[in-house]
Amino acid sequence: MVGITGHRDLHPADVPAIRAQLRAFFLQLADLYPHLPVVVLSSLAAGGDQIAAQVALDLGLRVVAPLPLPEALYREDFGSAGSLAAFEQHLQRAEILELPLRHGIGVEAVAHPGPARDRQYAQAGIFVSSHCHVLLALWDGCPSDRLGGTAQMVRFHLQGELPGAIERRRDTTLALLGLDEETLVHHLLVRRGTSEAAPLLEGRWLTAKDEVVAHSGMPETFDRMFRHQMEFNADCRKYAEAIAADAAAPETTNATPVACPIHRLFATADWLARIYQRRVNRVLRIVYLLAAAMGFTFFLYTHIATHYLVINLFLVFFLGGMGVVLVSRRREWQRKYLDYRALAEGLRVQSYWRRAGISDLHSPAFAHDNFMHRQDSELGWIRNVMRSASLEGLLVPAAAGEAQVDTVIGEWIGNSRDGGQLAYFAGATALRERMHRRAESAGLLCLWAGVGISVVLAAFSRWFQPHFQHLLVSSMGILSVAGGVHEAYAYKKADKELIKQYHYMQRIFGAARRRLAGCRGVHEKRQVLRTLGEAALAEHAEWTLMHRERPLEHSHL
Repeated sequence: MVGITGHRDLHPADVPAIRAQLRAFFLQLADLYPHLPVVVLSSLAAGGDQIAAQVALDLGLRVVAPLPLPEALYREDFGSAGSLAAFEQHLQRAEILELPLRHGIGVEAVAHPGPARDRQYAQAGIFVSSHCHVLLALWDGCPSDRLGGTAQMVRFHLQGELPGAIERRRDTTLALLGLDEETLVHHLLVRRGTSEAAPLLEGRWLTAKDEVVAHSGMPETFDRMFRHQMEFNADCRKYAEAIAADAAAPETTNATPVACPIHRLFATADWLARIYQRRVNRVLRIVYLLAAAMGFTFFLYTHIATHYLVINLFLVFFLGGMGVVLVSRRREWQRKYLDYRALAEGLRVQSYWRRAGISDLHSPAFAHDNFMHRQDSELGWIRNVMRSASLEGLLVPAAAGEAQVDTVIGEWIGNSRDGGQLAYFAGATALRERMHRRAESAGLLCLWAGVGISVVLAAFSRWFQPHFQHLLVSSMGILSVAGGVHEAYAYKKADKELIKQYHYMQRIFGAARRRLAGCRGVHEKRQVLRTLGEAALAEHAEWTLMHRERPLEHSHL
């Protein structure tokens, strides 16, 4: 998603060079990231917006046009017949998204130039900034106090600051502290009007850390983000048939509208997360079984059979475990599992919010705004996918009355017996607790069996043959290894932490269910669902962070 912001009064002599730079920029993105389709967000305003939209359309790219005003009023802002004619042509080829007027503002207030109209343009700029992955700025580089102007849009995108009574569309807490490292601007230096300033320079990349930083090429962090996003798209295509077959299965069919693009993407991310989860679990079992086998062969070699074949088996098990881990790490199975699961949970919230009318054009609340902002910046690709999904959802009209809100409550929250997240967490908690009890019992069994053998040796060793003593000592060692490996396996799976998290999620959804039962109107219900979604997103972010801190590492066994 490439958002466009630009001056209206570009220097006429520079327009051909600007077109050439824009064309080269779009082609460069397509070449760098072939599995990421370039989509252009442009309000189709005269000047930079129209030029960028025209270049994109000429290249066969998709253009989405969020209009800041009703179409009839917007036409009045085109000061020349040429720009109006270009606008008419673009309307026929672009996907139009007419943004509503701000709350409490009527058509009369924006019918003429003034503060209300400027704020409407600023809202459109914020919409573009909130949904794009790269903001392409055709800007002269000069600061400006003009509300909704190009300079302010660049400042907002990089630093989250926008003067005036404007509702912010993204969380600016980190940006205001200079910690938002996920915003990216490609700046094309342009001249305005009849300026005699220096001629055009090559484009540069701008990011925000402690201050705005310029780069000659794509910053490495963002390159990794876009490549992860490209890998996700490649996986979507690779497994498209299997995902479609799974979605068509009777046991997976539910009342969720299949026309919802966010839900379709959620189903895809959820399927991929489950596939990679199974692979990671399989790798874990293989690696820890091989680690246990290494311990067994070691004690077998030192106390029972000193044949060279035994020590060779030790090396085979070690190399086998290392090979499995290396294959897993090279193919990034664990990263994909964790990332795709985080994405799926974010899209789940986003989908339900859309269907309940929480995320719409009148009161936009974007689930990606606060999701995982405090985690590794490489996870920004997840928010990028959610930005794209949010826009796709807004392009498909959806009814969101009280009946739809009640349907969302039933599907999302449900109850502890028949579906929804309450039933899921109740079942998952019970299953994890049973597995944890079995794991603890197995560990205790190994421990006390080893203690029992040591007692037998201490009391009766003088009556045992040396070979039998070695056998008992080896058994003690093998039991210790088995207990230790079992404990390490349980730690890697984070069973204790997951049980606590599932209990917490049960309480959250249970409290939401009780609160919803006492709500007196659809507005209160939406407020509860919004709060529930924010809590769920925060908890899923913690889950992702916890598992990312426990990577698959053969050397730590």
